[in-house]
Amino acid sequence: MSESIEDRVAEAMAHLKATEEAVAQAQGELNAASVTAHSADRSVRVTVGAKGELTSLEFLDGKYRNMAASQLSASVLEAANEARAEMARRVVDTLDPLTRMTSRGMAPERMGVDWGSVFGSLLSETAVEKRPTAMSRFRDEIHEDEEPPAAPPGGGENKRQGGA
Repeated sequence: MSESIEDRVAEAMAHLKATEEAVAQAQGELNAASVTAHSADRSVRVTVGAKGELTSLEFLDGKYRNMAASQLSASVLEAANEARAEMARRVVDTLDPLTRMTSRGMAPERMGVDWGSVFGSLLSETAVEKRPTAMSRFRDEIHEDEEPPAAPPGGGENKRQGGA
């Protein structure tokens, strides 16, 4: 009987060592990982690290000079969210196999981590397939707001002209 306990302890220790090695490898991969994304209008390039932190922000081809502030900020947010979503998918792909492990090997279903609660809508909202997202709707609303206002009723002058 002591033989089977020793065997089980040895098996558990081997599994623990394999898990520790897998975690160390995943951690090393993620520490070195970064993702770069562009805004749809190609005016902004953003790079994020494994934790979604912004590590680089570039304004491309001088396009920002001709953009309204709200349009530029929408481009920055779009590129940043795209990069963060791709990094979140990479984190899930790297760590998900580890979350499925149990003391006896692989579990039939995911154990322990609800990626939706970790990343919120980031994974689904900026999925690879392009469909209207909250960010694209936000961008559309900004562009709609930048349209010149209609002439006031009665054809009167706009009293806000002239700096006052």
